Amino acid sequence: MTTTPATDTARLKLALPKGRMAEGVNQLLKEAGMGVKAAARNYRPSIGVEGVNVKILKPHAIVEMLGDGTRDLGFAGKDWVIETGVEPVEILDTGLDTVSLVAAAPSDSLVDGNLPERTADNPLIVASEYLNITRRWIEEKGLNARVMRSYGATEVLPPDDCDCIVDNTATGSTLEANRLDIVDTLMTSSTRLYASRRAMDDPAKRDMIETFRTLVASVLEARQRVMIEFNVSPEKMEAVVAQLPCMREPTVSTLHGSAGFAVKSAVPRKTLTEVIPMIKAAGGTDIVVTKPEQIVV
Repeated sequence: MTTTPATDTARLKLALPKGRMAEGVNQLLKEAGMGVKAAARNYRPSIGVEGVNVKILKPHAIVEMLGDGTRDLGFAGKDWVIETGVEPVEILDTGLDTVSLVAAAPSDSLVDGNLPERTADNPLIVASEYLNITRRWIEEKGLNARVMRSYGATEVLPPDDCDCIVDNTATGSTLEANRLDIVDTLMTSSTRLYASRRAMDDPAKRDMIETFRTLVASVLEARQRVMIEFNVSPEKMEAVVAQLPCMREPTVSTLHGSAGFAVKSAVPRKTLTEVIPMIKAAGGTDIVVTKPEQIVV
């Protein structure tokens, strides 16, 4: 990433998450040529990009700092954006760490799959790290309930310490292991790249953010596609190309001796099981499939 000299104005302050989502984000940056380099317990790593100051923080702290403008760019879950009420600029949804934020309760406490009704004098106790989201859900559902803050491992609290929890889940296996049934899904969340509104109002920083986004997005695009190459005779070339799913138009070059054409195209990975038989049936030969590292659209 080419930048102007790293003055306070031009320096981009990037926040990377610690905890659950760190592995996916760090791998994404590595594939984009911006590998995170840090010693053990070092919260100020480098990514080998001039003019970028990096700090590792908890996701909810990243959101709050983006809101305050003390960090320019950061990765965080949408759940914490909603929870904090901060409104940073969403730059890119990475699709990583997709989870559902759910309400769950002990199976044997439910009445026809629903939470038992309680009075204002004997409210349900709902444990969660997401206090604001949980309070809004309680109000929307018209429940007699109060919120108890949890500090991680929320799923172990019922039934001794609370009646219900609001927590995120990817597969539901942890809930199942603790004999909890989902009674409602509040939202879905994923790791996203956000920018502070202050940074986006700074032309120099906005340009750096757009460049950063392009690099990260190129890896995500490449993960969804494969590069397919094959040869085809002149009389069959148009028929094959007409059926080939590609980003715009395939690259076509003439084989030595004008014996035919070599065709190259980036196709969606999920279509590969259909594309290869189609190419063969239409007369394509010598099919080669490779994995691109980055694709800039």
